[in-house]
Amino acid sequence: MRLIVFGPGYPFRGGIARTTSELARALEREGHEVSFLTPVRQYPAWLYPGRDDRDPAACPKLECALPVLDPFAPGTWPGARQAALGWDADAWVVPYWTWAWVGLWAYLLRVDRRPPAVAVVHNPVDHEEGALKRIAAGMVLSRCQALFTHAEALRLILAAGYPGIPTAAHPLPAVIAGRGIDRARARQALALPVEARVAVFVGLIRPYKGVDVLLEAFARLPADGTWRLLVAGEPWGELGPALHRQVLRLGLAERVTLDLRWVAEDELERLLAAADVVVLPYRSGSQSALAPEALARGVPVVTTRVGGLPEVVQHGVNGLVVAPGAVDELSAALAGLDDDALTRLAAGARATGARLSWAGYVAALERLIEQVTCVSTKKPTPGGGL
Repeated sequence: MRLIVFGPGYPFRGGIARTTSELARALEREGHEVSFLTPVRQYPAWLYPGRDDRDPAACPKLECALPVLDPFAPGTWPGARQAALGWDADAWVVPYWTWAWVGLWAYLLRVDRRPPAVAVVHNPVDHEEGALKRIAAGMVLSRCQALFTHAEALRLILAAGYPGIPTAAHPLPAVIAGRGIDRARARQALALPVEARVAVFVGLIRPYKGVDVLLEAFARLPADGTWRLLVAGEPWGELGPALHRQVLRLGLAERVTLDLRWVAEDELERLLAAADVVVLPYRSGSQSALAPEALARGVPVVTTRVGGLPEVVQHGVNGLVVAPGAVDELSAALAGLDDDALTRLAAGARATGARLSWAGYVAALERLIEQVTCVSTKKPTPGGGL
């Protein structure tokens, strides 16, 4: 098939850029002709509170990529749409994750002359919900001919909100290939004791991710040196100073390391190698791209019962699932992770990671595309014929 994938990629950073780039690459591996239309800018400075949203090492620079999108310059939208229409694709694949791109998406997805569009829905509504953000999501998703997401719980939300539009779900696989970094060397590089149990939170730190809840839970663990916590990631707005104050207030300075900056891919690899467990203490949310990365490396995940996370993190199999915001429950879950439990959950994590592949992800997307196009994605059988 001839497919256009829209969305962020090189030289931008972030989970959406990584997963969209990997999707374009996976579609090419499965034999599709792909054009990848990327932005010349991802977010304006007033919207993105970090230092910079570019990192040339974050995503591969794909030959099929063409930087023609500018979600914040409406005068460029007709040219971008004309470029997309001129490629004569069988279908368009459009990620949806934020209201900020709604103007561009709504313009591109006008129904006249274009092929069917399949939205890859990372978030049915923005993390910090509001009426305007729900309207923005509806303006985009209602113009698509099919909706693809990453958990059955999210698919049910979409099916209820957009009746008559075909939906499908498949978990996100890992994007960043593991390189088998030695745990002892990783911990040495991070100034973590080799003998301790190490919990890691990593990623963009936003209020809904509940890092403050994790710190409160960690303060309830015995202060005997058994557990260490590393929080790594760029904080949203003024969260950085607030987390530093919380660590001091709770007396955690000797047990918690705050590394509040953007974490590059090679550093993420080191963090996951050093971890006994990854903790995702979300108050709310739809999913986490970090969960499959951890599981693929045999690192159990402790998370909360929100969105599609319990579908990837199976309680007692590859991790633990607790109620969102439940400080005591989260603390008890961590306290119960002895060596035997960690070994058992690590084996379950590796098994889960092995099942989540980009080939399977693309196959699920292909089946949905077939429902809204007249083109079959089935590959010819070698030696077949009439």
